[in-house]
Amino acid sequence: MTNAKQAAGRRAAELVEDGMTVGLGTGSTVFFTLQRLAERIRDEGISLRGVPTSLDTESKAREFGIPLATLDEVERIALTIDGADEIDGDYQMIKGGGGALLREKVVATISDRVVTVVGRDKLVERLGTTFLLPVEVVPFARATVRRAIKALGGEPTVRLAEPERPFVTDNGNQILDCKFEGGIADARALAARLSTEPGVVEHGLFIDLATDVVIGDDTGTAELRSK
Repeated sequence: MTNAKQAAGRRAAELVEDGMTVGLGTGSTVFFTLQRLAERIRDEGISLRGVPTSLDTESKAREFGIPLATLDEVERIALTIDGADEIDGDYQMIKGGGGALLREKVVATISDRVVTVVGRDKLVERLGTTFLLPVEVVPFARATVRRAIKALGGEPTVRLAEPERPFVTDNGNQILDCKFEGGIADARALAARLSTEPGVVEHGLFIDLATDVVIGDDTGTAELRSK
C-alpha cells in the first residue's frame, strides 16, 4: 500500500528530465524519489547527475546506481527535490529535522527549481507550530548562540544523538532545536537575524526557496502545486 511519503517522493521524480543535474535532498520522503529515479534510469534510459545534500543520501544514491556530482563540478542545478518539516501557504519552510540543513540550503540556493515533497500533515498556517526550528552552530559558540536565541524569544535545546552526547552534523557542527511559543511570528525577520549571529553556521528557515510542493496522501495520490 502506497503511503503519503511514497506518493510524494515518486511523483516528484517524474519531474526530472533527461540530462538534468538534480539536487538530491535528505530524508525518508526523498528515499522514494531516489528509488523512482533509479527505476527511470534503468527502464527509460534517462541520464542525470545527482548532487546529494548529505552523506546518507550520497550512500543511498550510490546503492541505487544514480550518477553523482560534487559542487566542484556543478555551478547550477536544474531541479532539486527535497523534503520539509513544515511548509506554509507562502512556501516558506522549516527544514533540518535530519540535520542536513546547511548542505540542503547550499544546494537549494543554486537551483532553478526547488520541489518540496511532503505529506499533507506538513502543511501549516504558521511556521514553528508543529516543529522546532533547527539552528546549526559551531560548538565553541553554542552557549553564546543559546543566549541570543533566548533573547529573541526562543527556547533552544541541544540536539542529542544519545544521552549526554550531542548530535554532530556532516559538517562537524551541533544543532540547537528552538521552540517559539505560538510559532514564529515573522519568519523572514527571524531568518535575517539568525544569519547575523556569530557562531550560527546556518538555520532551518528556508525563505523564498521553494518553487513547487508535491503533497502526498495516504490514498497513494499526490498533488503538485507551483508557486
